[in-house]
Amino acid sequence: MTPRLFCPPPLAAGAEITLPQSAAHHATRVLRLQRGDALRLFDGEGGEFAAVLSRVEARAVIARLGERELIERESPLAVTLVQGLAAAERMDYAIQKAVELGVTAIAPVVTARGLTRLDAARAQRRLEHWRAIAIASCEQCGRNRLPRLHPPCDLSRWLREPSTASLRILLAPDGPSSLAQLARPEGTIELLVGPEGGLEPEEAEAAVAAGFHTVRLGPRTLRTETAGPAMLSAMNALWGDWR
Repeated sequence: MTPRLFCPPPLAAGAEITLPQSAAHHATRVLRLQRGDALRLFDGEGGEFAAVLSRVEARAVIARLGERELIERESPLAVTLVQGLAAAERMDYAIQKAVELGVTAIAPVVTARGLTRLDAARAQRRLEHWRAIAIASCEQCGRNRLPRLHPPCDLSRWLREPSTASLRILLAPDGPSSLAQLARPEGTIELLVGPEGGLEPEEAEAAVAAGFHTVRLGPRTLRTETAGPAMLSAMNALWGDWR
């Protein structure tokens, strides 16, 4: 399989570009690519380019681009995962798998029972870390568009913001309905998942007041990092491109 790497936009057919440091390191140190080797590059804005490494040097790795190929592997479902901030490895897993499963955007939210608290500097570092995870997931799974990553904010603030979603889902073990009982939405979807300890009753009530439907995923209580990807999988099977 030809390696795929992300390069920041804009990319243009026929151009020679210097790979960014992370892509150059991955190409030469991890994949052991050499001059003349083929790879595919994408800039996150749709489509991808066949490319060839034209120079591999200590200071720079240069690739020559072919034509842009209008290849899309996006889900037909536009889903924003509103994920309660969780411990580092659990948050990383939730983001990685959500990207693989086609999520359109991810919004980390701070909740009452969340074990993680971020000051401004740490929040920016985590956002950059999550972006790197999203990029690596797109490289692996074939997506050519990067999902949007919202800066972390309080859940209460997210709920106060106007929403254009045609369906808002709150996952809860004791939800009164299942996903199969809901009609396929015509527009965008928001999926709210609580942190390790779940949402406080007041937070769940506020979400319902903001238009969220409380939905269960079977009789078992799933971990926070499992719940979002599991629901995205179910959506793909019922309404998306797994049918």
